[in-house]
Amino acid sequence: MSEANSPSNENEAAGRDTDMTRNESESAGRVAGKVAVVFGAGCTGPGWGNGRAIAVRLAQEGAQVVAVDRDAASLPETLTRAGASAARIHTQLCDVEDSAQIAALVEATLARYGRIDILVNNVGGPAAGGAADLSEEDWQRQLALNLTSVFTTCRHVLPIMARQGSGAVVNVSSTSAIRWTGAPAVGYAASKAGVMQFGRVVGVEYAKHGVRINTVLPGQLHTPLVDAFLAKQQGGNLDALLEKRRKRIPLPLAGDGRDTANAVLFLASDEARFITGTELIVDGGMSARCD
Repeated sequence: MSEANSPSNENEAAGRDTDMTRNESESAGRVAGKVAVVFGAGCTGPGWGNGRAIAVRLAQEGAQVVAVDRDAASLPETLTRAGASAARIHTQLCDVEDSAQIAALVEATLARYGRIDILVNNVGGPAAGGAADLSEEDWQRQLALNLTSVFTTCRHVLPIMARQGSGAVVNVSSTSAIRWTGAPAVGYAASKAGVMQFGRVVGVEYAKHGVRINTVLPGQLHTPLVDAFLAKQQGGNLDALLEKRRKRIPLPLAGDGRDTANAVLFLASDEARFITGTELIVDGGMSARCD
């Protein structure tokens, strides 16, 4: 159940949907003329997942968006939620763990648009287990999905941006990279921490080319991933899990993928032209509290 469908947040969600429409008409153009590739632009279920919201938000603000996912069934809702902005979204299937597929997608994007200005890496997911009970196989899968995928897409796209003399990469990590967030998902936490440090190192490396690399750390947002996976991993009681997560957040609302999307939009836009190699936390103040 996404926040937009949650009875306790119906009024808030309705208001924020209206706000997104108003923003599109009043401030469209923050990334106008740019070409964006968003990996993980589908979602595990209905609602505002991070990648879906990012693809929609970039299109609303004028970018031509290549919305990438390996699950074809997840992409139609992305287009539906984009409304009139769907005309600026081109969907594409690709397995981000397959370097050859990424290379083909990048080549096709260049053939279609001639450049890549924005790269968003949003693919990832948690596996339950601490240091002694997560299997070695699952550890390797977590690294491949959450961290190596970021390396591989950047390996294919960064040379293009360097030749252009400009570009913005925004990688989506997690507050699990910097805090204990309720469960010992050690593979997820470690791989997402790797994404954060990857952005710092590569941000410095590519600054001389006019290419910026930053990382967004979403906190415990209510996205479809919570309903589809986390509730099952943590006992199966969705309402109890949502309440436990809500109590950790100082702000009196439950964020969702649209909050991540607005952070990504800022870092991808020229408004963030002097920002690279750093992180933006989107968690309602959760990681700032110590009680």
